[in-house]
Parts: sequence; structure tokens; C-alpha cells
Amino acid sequence: QGESGKQYSARYICSLVGDFHRTLIYGGWCGNPRPHLRVAFEAAPLAFVARAAGAVATDGVVNALDIKPREMHQRSPLFLGSVDDITELVRCGDVQQDASKSYSV
Repeated sequence: QGESGKQYSARYICSLVGDFHRTLIYGGWCGNPRPHLRVAFEAAPLAFVARAAGAVATDGVVNALDIKPREMHQRSPLFLGSVDDITELVRCGDVQQDASKSYSV
């Protein structure tokens, strides 16, 4: 339960497009904290759709549409969702995950 007070359920079907579609319909956020998505071919197009739908996309630090790729296949984390939910997520800080970090469950 986030700051909005809305109860969320966790779903992950391992298809970012499917997860994003569900997010657009039911709300919340979806994403990939690891830098696996290519900015030019995956992250930016989904960020564009998110903006057109009134949502927002970020890499956890900056707006995904503000990322200027330095190379053709530059990769980035991506989080998509409502403005309020993504703002709350980014406020948590350090949501990106890379090879130097390990998280125990």
C-alpha cells in the first residue's frame, strides 16, 4: 500500500508490453530495475506511449524521454506508471539495479 492508500497486487508476466498494458488498465506501475532495455528501441517508445496516455516513464532518476543515447544499443532500467505512483517510487531512491548490487529475499 503506497502513499495513495490504494492496495496493489503484484503481477509479473515477464513481458513488459503485457505488464504495461495491465498497468494502463488497472493503475500502479511496472518496470525493469535492471539495465536490460535498449533506450532507442524499447524504453523510449514505451515512454512515448506512456506520456500519450497521461502516464510517465523514468529510469529511476530521470524521465525516460530525456535520455539521450550515447550509442546505438545503450541500455537502461525503465519504470512506467501513473505520475503519482512513479513519483512515489522515485522518492524511495536508488531503485535502479545493476551487477554491483545484490539483494537478498
